[in-house]
Amino acid sequence: MTALAWKINRLKLMGPAEVLWRAHQLARRKATALGLGLASYPPAPALGRFGADFLAGAAAPAGIDTAALCAAADELLAGRWNVFALRGAALGFPPHWNRDPRTGTTAPMAPGPSIDYRDAGLVGDIKYLWEPSRHLELTTLAQAWRCTGERKYRDGARALLLSWLDQCPYPRGVHWASALELGVRLLNWCAAWQLLAETIDEDWRQRWLNAVYRHCHFISRHLSRHSSANNHLLGEYTGLYLASMQWPCWPESTRWRRLAERGLAREGLQQNWEDGVNKEQAIYYHHEVMDMMMLCQLAAQANGGSFAQDWLQRLERMAEFLAAMMDTGGNVPMIGDADDARMLRLDTAQAPPYRSLLASAALLFGRGDFKAKAGALDDRNRWLFAAADARWAALPAAGPGGAGGAGALSPPRTAFPQGGYYMLGKDFGSAREVRIVVDSGPLGYLSLAAHGHADALAMTLSMGGEEMLIDPGTYAYHTQRQWRDYFRSTAAHNTVEVDGMNQSAIGGSFMWLHKANAVALAHDAAHLFEGKHDGYLRLRDPVLHRRVIRFDAKRNTVQVEDILECLGEHEVALHWHFAEGCHAEADGNTLHVTKRCQGLHMTCEFGSGPQLYCASTAPIAGWISRSFDSKTGINTAKWRGTIRGTTTIVTEIALLEGASS
Repeated sequence: MTALAWKINRLKLMGPAEVLWRAHQLARRKATALGLGLASYPPAPALGRFGADFLAGAAAPAGIDTAALCAAADELLAGRWNVFALRGAALGFPPHWNRDPRTGTTAPMAPGPSIDYRDAGLVGDIKYLWEPSRHLELTTLAQAWRCTGERKYRDGARALLLSWLDQCPYPRGVHWASALELGVRLLNWCAAWQLLAETIDEDWRQRWLNAVYRHCHFISRHLSRHSSANNHLLGEYTGLYLASMQWPCWPESTRWRRLAERGLAREGLQQNWEDGVNKEQAIYYHHEVMDMMMLCQLAAQANGGSFAQDWLQRLERMAEFLAAMMDTGGNVPMIGDADDARMLRLDTAQAPPYRSLLASAALLFGRGDFKAKAGALDDRNRWLFAAADARWAALPAAGPGGAGGAGALSPPRTAFPQGGYYMLGKDFGSAREVRIVVDSGPLGYLSLAAHGHADALAMTLSMGGEEMLIDPGTYAYHTQRQWRDYFRSTAAHNTVEVDGMNQSAIGGSFMWLHKANAVALAHDAAHLFEGKHDGYLRLRDPVLHRRVIRFDAKRNTVQVEDILECLGEHEVALHWHFAEGCHAEADGNTLHVTKRCQGLHMTCEFGSGPQLYCASTAPIAGWISRSFDSKTGINTAKWRGTIRGTTTIVTEIALLEGASS
């Protein structure tokens, strides 16, 4: 897609107010390039007015895995970095902050807001360039110093930060292009400051505080608005709020804090449905927003405040949704976009962050059911909560579906009608659990729906904590356009594709034009879901897709009925994507799938039988991405054929357990 085509599509999704606002922002960027309106000379800070720490205690918490933490810090000091798919990359210490570690491209040092960071030829892969500059590693070095008192870690933290200030002068380069990046950097600066405070010498402190002031000044003038006011805006408010609370050292600090606090209060409710689902329709972004809200509440509590009760209730509902989506093995469907970003990394674990976040929610809200889902207390929460182990032990035990602090058993939540997610199955929380998740929600948030995928009426299936039918994830963002488009396509999800088209029309890497609207028509967690979507009504001969899923707990079977209502002729493909470790073998119109002690026996009379793909590039099919910029082959089955007029396609799935599989 050309830059002009992208701009035209982008303009289509703006209202008059946004067009005027963006014209104002353009004028501000030009003024910045001329040196106008900058915080070139920050006022002297009022020292001794620092806020209370939100990290737990001045000393390292008990129970921390110091060896693992120091090993990670030593790798950094040796110049070996982990950045997405790059593991142990020799970037040096300190690294070249303006050079993309993936492509080697050095980004220009023009005024940050004027740089087109979407241009890979200009900056490389911006995700790889931005990630180290979020300074999660600065916090790692500060933690290692706090745990051991070894000066090499303190000196390493000093060298890392000062090198960044030297190489990334305000306001030049890509690290001054996105207010969200500044917000996340401020969050990690807060944590590192709290861990290093008494060791920070005068020169270091002065340069650091000047940078804090400039970050806050920049964010307050470059907040994401209108169609961009998604998780980015929450991240910007988070950084501004925590920084103005940690460092209330300037006359503007009070104004910045009030701006951020009001914004967080508003957006925390606006961006999350009342049923607890984040409106981005992307599970990983649900986690990121939840994490930001959690950290802001902990900082408010440390400083004698709190967000309003309705805001906290919304945060608790978000934890309930996350718990409901997690199967008994700890797996969460990879619905929507994911970029592997962590707001604040306080442990060395490489596992998905969902259980850790539920452990935080268990401690914050006193919920035994969240504790049961989390499974164990981790080091991140030991840093965040004082006396975390004692508080964890005091939480009541709760079995599957247990709600509230009393640990009483009750059925788990299985319907989230505003977010559009529904569960079917049996024996939730047990070793014999069958969990089906159906997506009948909106495409995404605001006019861009930036992080949504074309997955209306798609379903996932796990058995006994083993994933069987999966959502394949995300893989790419700003680069590798064909892969970006595949992983968010209809063909990459367990649903029906008509005439080789997506249910919704892609307008750019983070932009959708025509958007499918899905709606649930009926739901009973024990045995039934029915829904429909209108994504293919835009065709010359409109097609309405209706899906009915019936689960029979006694027979352990699932029947999927896809009704395509139309008048004319269409090419139809029914896609099924299987988890890693699933072996698939076709036999006529039947597909046999086995994985360890689980299995599926799938039968569908549509077409001439299933076509199997694994790690195919022509066409792209049979892939999964468990982490950003990493992908591996999986088995994917496609039943395809031609329909003429309204047609019903029935897929029978027998769920096999134990030796019978």
